[in-house]
Amino acid sequence: MATYPKRGEVYWAKLDKLRPVIILSVDGLNRHALDICVVPITKVKHAEFSLRVPLQAGEGGLKMACWAKCDQVTTLEQTVLQYPALGVLPAEKLDRVQEQVKTALGLA
Repeated sequence: MATYPKRGEVYWAKLDKLRPVIILSVDGLNRHALDICVVPITKVKHAEFSLRVPLQAGEGGLKMACWAKCDQVTTLEQTVLQYPALGVLPAEKLDRVQEQVKTALGLA
């Protein structure tokens, strides 16, 4: 069976620089599409951005506390992901990321 990124997994990816990303697109698309939808992660705290979801060290395999940049959802080719995944976000944290993405896109 071929390996593909799954929703909620965290990977290293080359964006503006090498940074972790959360897979946001659904597994049905991830299995067959060349592109995937991701939420970038930053280690820089921006208190004024309520759309940045805090992630604790250990969540999703992250080594330090970070923030999901829900205001910067992007699409990238699966080939820029570095396998294997760092880990998987807890379901409640992925739900919070999804809600903030909806807010950022005006879908809430």
